[in-house]
Amino acid sequence: MEAKAFCGLDFGTSNSTVAIPGPAGVTLAPLEGDSRTLPSSIFFDFSDGSPVFGRAAIAAYVDGADGRLMRSLKSVLGTALMDETTRIKTRTYTFKDIIGLIVARLKAAAEAATGREITQVVLGRPVHFVDDDAAADRRAEDALAEIARAQGFTEIAFQFEPIAAALAYEQKVSREEYALIADIGGGTSDFSIVRVSPEGRTRLDRAGDVLANKGVHIGGTDIDRLFSMKSVMPLLGQGSEMRMPFADKAIPVPNGFFVDLSTWHRINLLYTQKASRDIAELARYALAPEKIARLVEVVESRRGHSVALAVEDAKIALSAQARAAIDLAEVERGLAVETATATLHAAIADQLGALSRTLKETLDASGLTGDRIDAVFLTGGSTAIPAVRAAVTALTPGATIVEGDMFGAVGMGLGLDAARKFGSHVDDRAA
Repeated sequence: MEAKAFCGLDFGTSNSTVAIPGPAGVTLAPLEGDSRTLPSSIFFDFSDGSPVFGRAAIAAYVDGADGRLMRSLKSVLGTALMDETTRIKTRTYTFKDIIGLIVARLKAAAEAATGREITQVVLGRPVHFVDDDAAADRRAEDALAEIARAQGFTEIAFQFEPIAAALAYEQKVSREEYALIADIGGGTSDFSIVRVSPEGRTRLDRAGDVLANKGVHIGGTDIDRLFSMKSVMPLLGQGSEMRMPFADKAIPVPNGFFVDLSTWHRINLLYTQKASRDIAELARYALAPEKIARLVEVVESRRGHSVALAVEDAKIALSAQARAAIDLAEVERGLAVETATATLHAAIADQLGALSRTLKETLDASGLTGDRIDAVFLTGGSTAIPAVRAAVTALTPGATIVEGDMFGAVGMGLGLDAARKFGSHVDDRAA
């Protein structure tokens, strides 16, 4: 390989990108074929234990290959799950190990695109990995740095993801603006108010231009979970009752099974012998046995991710149309749920309120009123949901709404930041 290079790496909850230097400046590296995004998914093929990544991982799972799919692993950072182990064939992995495999895959693709070894990286991070817990937040950042170091990165810096998105947006402005950056991703929602300008593109120190920066742990995976709990889990027994021997009255079925089944990074926790025994015991005493039988089928056939994918597909469809069906034929022939935008919005009403409050706190912290904001820059897949978009833009009615690269803006901004920190030879204004 030639001289060492730098990159900006956005390890996202749902999708990941890597920005690299090139003749025309900073660009996003191709990560899977010609695609410059890689779904943050990994599938372990049980035939040989080998990992498959991205779209190929999801395709292998959907096609019925014998193995285990894992998604949304960024949500594990800062939690007690980080050092827990899971067994894949004859090997035992921690969640930290598995995230490391994805980071290694991203690094290898970036090095193949540049033809150089990459040892310097700016990693994206949400404003809060974990809400209201500074110690856990620090553990999450330290864990991600440790993972990056184990994959061969020797110089590691971090940048807040909404600030990175602001750096990407700034490449296109022709005058000074106050910009509200709304990054509503798979795991977190982050807001920044940043002064951007053509002159700002050349300044190394931007601290004075960042007027406010706040975040809340709400993202696309939370929306999926709540939508699933509202629309699908009742068909699998959530909210039903059971009667134990010698009990005087019926009691609610434990909710934990359904929360795990609705949460991307917890689905695999149901694929254990203990969970199977507990669910079998539940089925024995259920007062709605036909519903619990569906839960048993999902867990025993390990189709939890198929259910989650069906919910996610319906959520995406409802971003563009009023009604959609959640196809559950893999659970039971002919089973489907007809749902509507109103159902999705009702499921996430509390989260929409939290987004609005966080946005107001961001404006208050900046010292600006909503009418002073010139542009709202939207990035992150969840900004496509109409109710989310309405909540984010409600306090800035006069601002221009700017559609960012939904999945690439943060990665591009991290690359521009890496060019400032590590690479004087790259003219980021050409990006």
